[in-house]
Amino acid sequence: MPDGTPVEAFTLVNANGIEIRTIPFGCVIVSLLTPDRYGNRDDIVLGYDTLAGYLGQSSYFGAVVGRYANRIAGGEFVLDGSRYQLTRNDGRNHLHGGDRGFDKHLWGADEVRTSNGRGIVYSRISEDGEQGYPGTLRARVRYVLTDGDDLEIDYEAATSAPTIVNMTQHSYFNLACGVSGDVLGQQLTLHADRFTPVSADLIPTGALASVDDTAFDFTRPTAIGARIDAADPQLKHGGGYDHNWVLRGGARGELARAARLVDPVSGRVLEVSTTEPGIQFYSGNQLDGVTGKRGRRHGRRAGLCLETQHFPDGPNQPRFPSSVLRPGTTYRSRTVLHFGTTGEWTTGEY
Repeated sequence: MPDGTPVEAFTLVNANGIEIRTIPFGCVIVSLLTPDRYGNRDDIVLGYDTLAGYLGQSSYFGAVVGRYANRIAGGEFVLDGSRYQLTRNDGRNHLHGGDRGFDKHLWGADEVRTSNGRGIVYSRISEDGEQGYPGTLRARVRYVLTDGDDLEIDYEAATSAPTIVNMTQHSYFNLACGVSGDVLGQQLTLHADRFTPVSADLIPTGALASVDDTAFDFTRPTAIGARIDAADPQLKHGGGYDHNWVLRGGARGELARAARLVDPVSGRVLEVSTTEPGIQFYSGNQLDGVTGKRGRRHGRRAGLCLETQHFPDGPNQPRFPSSVLRPGTTYRSRTVLHFGTTGEWTTGEY
């Protein structure tokens, strides 16, 4: 770190050779090696070769973002009759916890062993008033890699005063490992029949719109590039996909299927399950000339994000699920990433 503090890297490897490398700065997943259909391992997440890249980044490669992931309109919200002004770091809006959110802090790290595998628990204290948020928040993020080829991501938090919490993982995936240059040929399925339309500055309008007969229908496997440039005002707002989908299983708060991504060339498959009510699919529209690992230049749509979450601007939208956390209660969220290849998938049809 700039003050001389060393930053350790932790590597998790399972019985099948899947390897995850992570650091406590921003809880970043630096690399994620998985095999293709022929058994060849390669890295499926974008990132940097050195810590310096993460210290200066603005793309959130591999990081955990919070306190509140995604956008909050005007950077403000009202809770229990009090108005709170957050840092505005996305025009007039607040994005991913502000200009020094959870992704820009060095977390504490402890190794952990569970009945399913081995992992790392990251923790930090977010002080009352940090980036404008009320309450002192004690946050934990746990990564566990299992021999069943799952990466279990568990979030927990407790607060000293009423506040809002919405943490997520912001890795950019490319199952072709960057060989294709973009993700447009990869096929995505989303377990969602509705999405939340946005205004020109990507703030939800409050509507829950059907995906039927739109470019946002991913209820069946669809190439990401199939309709990404369609004449749709919503796609124009985001420069492509940068929207929240309303997950079918999200209302129950139980672990349920959310997304399935397939690369037809390598045969790699990523399946996402979550307890969250929504998922933000971002097609990497703003990536442009970022130099990543091995000196590779990432162009537009070189990677995509599947961010499990509560809805954007939730604190200002009464129809959206509540993200309020109060003293004496615990925020808990779980997302599971399953890695596989075509021809061996056994979790059922989408």
